[in-house]
Formats: sequence, C-alpha cells, structure tokens
Amino acid sequence: MNYESIYNELLNHIKQENVCLSEPLRNHVYTKLGGNADLFVTPESIDELKAALDIRKKTDIPLTILGSGSNVIIKDGGIRGLTIGMSKMTNFFIEGERLVVQSGAAIIEASRKALEHRLSGLEFACGIPGSVGGALYMNAGAYGGQISEVLDRATVMTQDGEILTIETENLALGYRESIFMESDYVILEAEFGLSQGDPVVIKAKMDALTEARESKQPLEYPSCGSVFKRPPGHFAGKLIQESNLQGTRIGGAEVSKKHAGFIVNIDQATSKDYLDLIDLVKATVKDTFHVELDTEVIVLGEDLEEQV
Repeated sequence: MNYESIYNELLNHIKQENVCLSEPLRNHVYTKLGGNADLFVTPESIDELKAALDIRKKTDIPLTILGSGSNVIIKDGGIRGLTIGMSKMTNFFIEGERLVVQSGAAIIEASRKALEHRLSGLEFACGIPGSVGGALYMNAGAYGGQISEVLDRATVMTQDGEILTIETENLALGYRESIFMESDYVILEAEFGLSQGDPVVIKAKMDALTEARESKQPLEYPSCGSVFKRPPGHFAGKLIQESNLQGTRIGGAEVSKKHAGFIVNIDQATSKDYLDLIDLVKATVKDTFHVELDTEVIVLGEDLEEQV
C-alpha cells in the first residue's frame, strides 16, 4: 500500500501538523508502548474529520479511532491503515443544566467544567482517565456512578460523513459496553443532563474521590488502568491479590503491588509483555478460584510477526 500518496492527499484537506506518516503510537497511549500507525490524523474540526473519512473510504484502507488511549493496549506491530486520534476536538458548551462536550476532551475536564458552572452529576468522573468519547464507548464508571446515568444523547458521524444524534436509550449502554463497540460510528459529542448543585458540596465530593484514587491506584507508572471487568460476585483485584500475583513480572510489565487490578509498565515493557502477563493472570485466577476474568482493556493492532 502506497501510504505516502494517501498522506499527500490528506494534506490537501487537513493541516500538515495534523497528519503523520508512521507515527509512534506509544506517544498517544497511557501505557507508553506499542508500534506505529501507518497514517495518523488528529482532526481539529468536523470538516477535517469528514475529509479523513472520505479519503479512507475511497482508498479502502483499514480505519481505527483512538481517544486518549487510557484503556488501550497497542500491539508491538502497530496499526495498519488510518488511525484517527480525536484528542484535538475538545470544545465545551453549556446551556442551563446541559453540558455538551466534544469527544476528545478529557472526562476529568468535563467534571471540572460542570463544577465551574455549579452542576452536579459528573462528580464520579473526576478520577476517570481518558476522553469523553472513550468514556461513552466503555460506558465508563467509578465510585458508584456511570456515564449512562447522566448522558442524554450522543452525536456521531457515520462513515459516509452523515451526522446523527442518538438518544441514550438507543446506545445499548451496559456494564463496560455500548453500541459503539458493534458499529462504525465516530463519536463527536456527548450531551450530559446535570442538575444545579452547591459547588462547595460538589468540590468536596470530587476532592474525596480524587484522594481515594491517588491513594489506591499506581499512578506513578504508565498503565492502561483497570485491566479486568468485575466478575459476577467477585472483585478482580481481590482475586488477583489472593492468587499471590502482585509483583509478578514479565519483561517490563508488572502486576501492581499497590492495586492488583492494574498492570504497570515499570521498565520499558512491550505489548507482548503486557498481554503475556494478562494471560498468566487469567490462567492463575481460573486455576485458583475457577473464575474467568474478562478484560475491559481494548487491544488494537498487530503483533510484530504479523507485519508484512
């Protein structure tokens, strides 16, 4: 595939600083590992996004959408085709108790923006890493709250460039799942329905949740966040801890000694280190407790040996 010619065509429609050839994706994910994207575009506007999708459709190359990469592992061989990173689409709009946020904005910033305008409902998100789009994709949640409880609707773009608004009840939001996992929609915006609140009370709750996160999670190392979904009737971290896996290491990846539900990059880990350690954890927990752990982290790309 002649990606250089596609790159040149993209430059006809998108600012040069928003288009890259063979971009190292480790610079765009929280784990700080993974291979390169053949083409990487970070659109600043709806027009740039539509141009990228039009060219992608015309050339029929693979497409991957990336938020801020907080809950993602990119394999060592990188991602083929076009990867679109949404991190430059970060605008906010507030009208009354409605907070509209573009998908590339950090969900933590959305919670802070709500606080600025004395709006309550997004306090639980003050410690969730990642983008608004990623939070919708995963129906992210923490500390007793989740996105589906405050989301009114989402605005998306189809692969044909059509813009649609979809009500929350039609987004199939469940535990760490949504319609976006089965569709090719690109998330543009989220509209949250919040309520007026006392900013002192809102801030106090956010401060308490932030302190709880910082005290319990291994934020001093790169990671992909919580690796496993909560198994019915159990807590993944507790099962991993009671399997004596904390501190277990493969290459530069380690099961966190601070929180067993996290795998951290402590010494230039590869994606293979991460994925091999995930497999070891799953196998050990199954052997010890007869419980299957399912990952919530999204794995993208190819192994090195798959590259042609």
